[in-house]
Amino acid sequence: MPKKSGTIGTSTHCAECVTKECIEHCCDPVKAIAILHRLPELNHLVLAYLIRFLQVFAAEENVAVTKMDSNNLAMVMAPNCLQCTSEEPQVIFENARKEMAYLRILIQNLDTNFMEGIV
Repeated sequence: MPKKSGTIGTSTHCAECVTKECIEHCCDPVKAIAILHRLPELNHLVLAYLIRFLQVFAAEENVAVTKMDSNNLAMVMAPNCLQCTSEEPQVIFENARKEMAYLRILIQNLDTNFMEGIV
């Protein structure tokens, strides 16, 4: 069975390259956002829409009720956006933390105002 690519990648090869780059820059907001802007337009828009939705959830007034802050949201959503293609459990475990960090950086730093009003 072929491996799925996440929201970020458009094919398995592309997803592997982009995921690797996301992991390498998971703690640098400027580089993390630059990766998103280099995605194909459809992937960029889908991910930006998702991040905007997650930013609404991560607002303090919502976190007070849901207990889902940006850390928790990143933990839940990262496996759907970035997917490690390794079969090695240690690599998968280590990458999972970096994938979550990358998504958290986007939730906390990406300007998604351009998505306002898009349904």
